[in-house]
Amino acid sequence: MTAVLVVDDDPALVRALGINLRARGYEVHAAGTGAGALRLAAAHPLDAVVLDLGLPDMDGSEVIAGLRGWTDVPIVVLSAREQSGQKVAALDAGADDYVVKPFGMDELLARLRAAIRRGAPVPAEPTIATEDFTIDLSAGRVTRDGADVKLTPTEWHLLEVLARHAGRVVDHGRLLTEVWGPAYQEQTNYLRVYMATLRRKLEPDAANPRHLLTEAGRGYRFEP
Repeated sequence: MTAVLVVDDDPALVRALGINLRARGYEVHAAGTGAGALRLAAAHPLDAVVLDLGLPDMDGSEVIAGLRGWTDVPIVVLSAREQSGQKVAALDAGADDYVVKPFGMDELLARLRAAIRRGAPVPAEPTIATEDFTIDLSAGRVTRDGADVKLTPTEWHLLEVLARHAGRVVDHGRLLTEVWGPAYQEQTNYLRVYMATLRRKLEPDAANPRHLLTEAGRGYRFEP
């Protein structure tokens, strides 16, 4: 499950963000102070941070600097400060994006997804070789027994997302959002259909897959 830390001293805003994020399958942690945010970040693996700059105990830029001292987790600033110089200072400190309050929830969630995608782990090598097929992430191609496997753009995108998170479960909501978009959050039947097609094309025995695995009730996992 994708974990997001929300840092803001406005309980109503934290509650609203928490509801929207959890509804989309995110795991949510929340802090109302900079010190609390740094403690939570050290205690929990995170995929992104949504951070207000106006915190009661320290400036948000100090939190960014504290995080950047040891982690590259994507940081999306959410602040009422709209002056260009303040935006530049936050981005120079290490933030990945900047959203001005008041904001649209859809825009914030889209920016958060983009930041998470950019921060997603990428294999050290652009080529992933399994016993049965090879994925070339840089070239956007798959080969099996020396021949190219023809995949549709959607099939490739689904495989690519799984391959870039090799060994980790990618939940249904994240797959649907990244491949089809946020409007398809509930269309898990899409995943079943396309995963079945990928298995037929790539697995030696589609009924007993070795690489494209189902994690019941959670999502899918790619195992090289």
